[in-house]
Amino acid sequence: MRIGVAGVGKLGEFHTKLLKEIAGENPDVKFSGVFDLNADRLAEIGHKYGVPCLSSLEEVASTCDAVVIATTTSSHYAIARQLLEAGVHLFIEKPITATLDEADELIRLEKERGLTIQVGHIERFNPALLAVEPWIGEPMYIQAERLSGFSRRVTDVSVVLDLMIHDIDLVLSLIRSEIRSIAASGVKVFSNELDMATARIEFENGAIANVTASRLSRSKLRKLRFFSRNPKSYASLDFTTGKSEVFRLVKPEQLSSKNPIKNFATKKILEQFGEIQESLKDMALDYLSPDVPKVNALKVELERFIEAIRTGRPAVVTSTEGRRALMVAGRITDEIRKNTANLD
Repeated sequence: MRIGVAGVGKLGEFHTKLLKEIAGENPDVKFSGVFDLNADRLAEIGHKYGVPCLSSLEEVASTCDAVVIATTTSSHYAIARQLLEAGVHLFIEKPITATLDEADELIRLEKERGLTIQVGHIERFNPALLAVEPWIGEPMYIQAERLSGFSRRVTDVSVVLDLMIHDIDLVLSLIRSEIRSIAASGVKVFSNELDMATARIEFENGAIANVTASRLSRSKLRKLRFFSRNPKSYASLDFTTGKSEVFRLVKPEQLSSKNPIKNFATKKILEQFGEIQESLKDMALDYLSPDVPKVNALKVELERFIEAIRTGRPAVVTSTEGRRALMVAGRITDEIRKNTANLD
C-alpha cells in the first residue's frame, strides 16, 4: 500500500513522522511522499524525514493508494474530492469538512468508488478511554471540559470545530440515542470566531451531555466525567495525564478484587466521598483504576486506517460519524448565533 500526506503543518508533520515509522515496520506499506502548497515547508519536511516531495495533487493521486489530509478545514473538501475521484482512500483530519453539503458529497463519492474514508477524531483512540470503556455501562450524564491556550494557527475556525468537536464525537459514540434538543452559549474574545462555548445536549433516551470548550485558558485541561447505569457507576478520565477511575455499584461477590490489601486501600479512597458505603445496604461500591497502556494514539489511529483498507471493514470513525459530529457542531453554533448578540 502506497500512502502519503497532504498538508505538512504541525499536525501533518506528526503524521509524516509516524507513517515513516509504520512503513518501516510493515514491508507492504510504502511512504510515497508529502505535499504542501508552501514550497519551503514542503522541502523542509521532505529533507527532515527523508521522504519524497510531491509537486501537485495530481502527482499525489498517481503515486498514492491512500492519503492523510492534514490541511486547513476550509480546504478539506476540494482536496478530498479530487483524490476520491482518482480512486484514493482518505484519512481526513477532523472536522471532515466545513459544511454538511461538502460532507455529503464526499460520502457519496466514497460509496460510489468503493473507497474508505476515516475521520481523525483521535480521542476515540485515547488509551485512558479505552481502559475504562469496558466498565462504564450505559452513560446517562456526561460532563466534558476541554481548555487550551490561544493559538493563531486555528483562528480560521471556531472553538466548536477546533476543540469541542472532539468531545461531541465522544459523546455521540458513547450515547446511542437520537438528540432531542441542544442549548448553547459562547463568546468571541481574541478572534473573529468563537473562542469559548458551552452546550447542553439532551437525548431521546434521557441522557444529557454538558460540553465546554475554551481556547482562552492559561493551562490545558481535557477531562471527561460520566454517570452511567447497568451498572450504576461514575467514571472520571483525564486525557492529559492518562489517569482514569471508575466507581461501580455492584453486589459484594462482583467486586473486582479479592485482595484484602487492595480492598483496604479502596475503602480508604471511598471514605473520601463521605458515608456512601453505609447507605448501600446489600450492595458494594467497587473502585477501579485500570492500567492505561502507554501508546501513541495517533499512530494507532493511522494503523487502524491502514487495517480498514486492507480488510475492507468499516473505519473506526466513519465518514458518516464524522458528518454527524459536524452536524451537531453546526447546531451548537446556530444556537449560539441565535442567542449571542456579538456573533452578528
